[in-house]
Amino acid sequence: MISQQDMGDFLGSMAAASRARVDEAREREPASRLQARVSALAAPPRLKLDGRFDLIAELKLRSPAYGVLTEDGLDIATRVEQYARGGAAAVSVLTEPTRFDGALTHLAEASRALAPFGVPTMRKDFLVDTYQVLEARLHGAGGVLLIIRMLPERILRDMMMAAAQLGLFVLLEAFDQDDLAVAHRLAREWSGRSTDCLIGVNSRDLVTLQVVPDRLETLVAGLPDQHPRVAESGLQSAADAARLSRVGYGLALVGSALMSGRDPEGLVREMIDAGRAVVKAK
Repeated sequence: MISQQDMGDFLGSMAAASRARVDEAREREPASRLQARVSALAAPPRLKLDGRFDLIAELKLRSPAYGVLTEDGLDIATRVEQYARGGAAAVSVLTEPTRFDGALTHLAEASRALAPFGVPTMRKDFLVDTYQVLEARLHGAGGVLLIIRMLPERILRDMMMAAAQLGLFVLLEAFDQDDLAVAHRLAREWSGRSTDCLIGVNSRDLVTLQVVPDRLETLVAGLPDQHPRVAESGLQSAADAARLSRVGYGLALVGSALMSGRDPEGLVREMIDAGRAVVKAK
């Protein structure tokens, strides 16, 4: 669990650690060499959305809010295949090593397992540099998550441009109205398919790491209409999926509930069905 003294600047500490990882990686392999390796790869699966309600299922071994989420010896390939069989549109893979027990090797393994299903992976981390977008692509990712409030707008713009050039989708993560204002500006400059620029609201408070009631409902009206809207954090059940579909979200990102549950494939399917049923009934 995260300590009280770390809670005040969780995002700042994560960004600093991420920059250190980039510096170390760049020492081992410069960006030019990484780009050359990426250029030789086949394209990853494209993100395909139903248009009613979809789910991004998450692979994460640990959560700072809840601790260890799964048993030792988790078979990553089996878990992400369960997500795909349940109907997940994409699988988010945590690659942050210090708080989430993640690794780029997890991303590569998940990407290989999902390739036969045509389901893309998304690198979820505290990304701070275009180098990490290249790393994501090298390890099989079809998308990346970018945290708006963590970076200057110009760096976010550079990372989005790099993702678009590599054929990756982007999930821009917002926490408040100020973040959403930035998201609007960045989304207007997106050069890829409109459905490849997702805008999400994270309902978890970055200081207490607790879910903030009603944040998702309060901020949904501020999300751009032309890009898929993603509800992030705190979703536990089909009822949650239905509730958020009803207020205007087209996707949900679900992690802890799937990692700690006994039937992840079934829960993925139930949440998708519940969200789509609401749209059908409108």
